[in-house]
Amino acid sequence: MPYFPRRHLMLVTGVSILLLLLIGLVPSTDVEANRTRITLEIDAFKEEPPENDISRRTRPFLSKELNEAPEPDSEAIRLARKEAERQAKERAALGRWQSIVIASGDNLSSLFAQQGLGARVVYNISQTPDFGKQLANIRPGQTLEFRVNHNGELTQFRYVRDRLSSILFQQTADGYSAEEVILEPQIRTAYAEGEITNSLFLASQRAGLTDGLTMELAGIFGWDIDFALDIRSGDSFSVVYEERYLADDNGDQKLGNGNILAATFVNNGKDYTAIRYTDKNGNSSYYTPDGKSMRKAFLRTPVDFTRISSNFNPDRLHPVFKTKRPHRGVDYAAPTGTPIKAAGDGRISFAGWQNGFGNVVFIEHPNNIVTVYAHQSRLNKRLRKGSRVNQGDVIGYVGSTGWATGPHLHYEFRVNGVHRNPVTVKLPDAKPVPKSEMARFKQHKTGILAQLDHHQKAHQKTMLAAAQ
Repeated sequence: MPYFPRRHLMLVTGVSILLLLLIGLVPSTDVEANRTRITLEIDAFKEEPPENDISRRTRPFLSKELNEAPEPDSEAIRLARKEAERQAKERAALGRWQSIVIASGDNLSSLFAQQGLGARVVYNISQTPDFGKQLANIRPGQTLEFRVNHNGELTQFRYVRDRLSSILFQQTADGYSAEEVILEPQIRTAYAEGEITNSLFLASQRAGLTDGLTMELAGIFGWDIDFALDIRSGDSFSVVYEERYLADDNGDQKLGNGNILAATFVNNGKDYTAIRYTDKNGNSSYYTPDGKSMRKAFLRTPVDFTRISSNFNPDRLHPVFKTKRPHRGVDYAAPTGTPIKAAGDGRISFAGWQNGFGNVVFIEHPNNIVTVYAHQSRLNKRLRKGSRVNQGDVIGYVGSTGWATGPHLHYEFRVNGVHRNPVTVKLPDAKPVPKSEMARFKQHKTGILAQLDHHQKAHQKTMLAAAQ
């Protein structure tokens, strides 16, 4: 048996043990593959960019919102439903509206009683600041609207004065508050024209004008044309005027007519044109195209009369005394009680009784002009010597006092103490358009006359087409 040195044996033994340890530590092929896969997965996860702080905080909230997001329009539907519920609760709390049309003989207390409301409520409503006292002016045909809740309390009340204005009263802790509601109508323009064969009123009716517009038309041209004496067959007129409309649930409702904006009148071959102009201060009047006032300083006739019963005549036979006595005025026959108007601006110099004149008024005007109004049934109670009157103010009423045989107005026109014929005297003009307003007036005139001309030409074409 060979001899190995002891040191060599120990070296071999150590190497063998080391080899056995190495063999035991080396894994099989499957184990190595698994270990590699796991290591790669872990490494791949580690290679993703790290989540920042904001995304880490918002992720839970975003997830919650996504999970709880409502269906399309559900939020709008919910809000609409909530508003409908609120309105339903409000209606229930306030009560339903009930309307009453005021009839002849009704009063505020009786109308409130129909709604189960007593005198205390009537008193509280009538004491509402600013507007309560207006309830004393209710008239037949107007409307009252009530809102009474289930407790019998008047929660809201509306006084409808007309289609454009009302007063709304609302219950408060210590009574009622009120506000005025004014609706603005739409203004549209309309056109009409006509030719006179018998009378202005008949021609106006055929043209579609109301009596009110006809009276306004006569008033505009009344200083130049005597519509009782000067109208001739063949005279004609054309008018541009306003119509007022109110838009409501039933569509556009016509409320009525407004002002005449421009008009022409042909009387006995002579043309007259009038334009309505409103100045910077809001004052409106009618002017000729060159800016002169259509008004005169005096009315041609200060009363609406049926006929002239006696003309201005220096040699008239007096109807009472049967002697020749000058008739220094004009007698306008009219029914007793017909209003008499001041012919022009001036000051009362006498108002009372004089034997021949009966109840009479004297008015002094500028430029030494005096007008006299005699035989009145009664005078305006507010007239006093020295008091001022404006053109058109009612100063008294037609009668037959003094030396009169029937109801009429005896009217005199004196210039510097000399009697002049009121029917033929040249009347002074009123003030024209001020120079400071002339540029603005001309601009307005151009537009409204172009509109009038357009309507006239269109009407002529229509008439020619109809005649063919």
